[in-house]
Amino acid sequence: MTGLIEVKLTELNQLFNSMDPSPFHERDLDHDAEEFIVSWAQEHPRQHDLKLVVHLAKRPTDTSDPQKLVADSVAHYFDYRGAMMLRELKKLMREGRASFLIGLLFLAICQITATLLSPPSGNWQTVAREGLTIIGWVAMWKPLDIYLYRWWPLLALRRLYNRLARMPVEVRCTTS
Repeated sequence: MTGLIEVKLTELNQLFNSMDPSPFHERDLDHDAEEFIVSWAQEHPRQHDLKLVVHLAKRPTDTSDPQKLVADSVAHYFDYRGAMMLRELKKLMREGRASFLIGLLFLAICQITATLLSPPSGNWQTVAREGLTIIGWVAMWKPLDIYLYRWWPLLALRRLYNRLARMPVEVRCTTS
């Protein structure tokens, strides 16, 4: 089954970021166009293939083959976004490793200090020991957050961008 994504435009330039001076096949997609395509792609189940159909009200006069141009541009753009997501994921994992080592070291220092306050000879030592234990475990929150929760959405978005980079693109012009 194929998940169809349809975009209706007046002219081809609406698909691209007007601030990007690169040639068409290397240009960024317009932010709204990207958001529209990505949101529709997220609506379709992962096991469905995707297909993009771009409806143009006006045939481009400066381009001989809008089909190839749009297909190459969309593939190039989403391939680039997938690569960027991979870099962001790797950066997050490096941050997670560094945070884990720092948190583990801090937890160990807190636990050693809490152990030195044992056995408690007064209320302040009991409070200090429990406080050090809690503070040590709180220091582990960031690496746990990264390794348990924050990497999943980045991986899912990277997979979606890779699907979008591989999808077939069709351009339909309503006038010649």
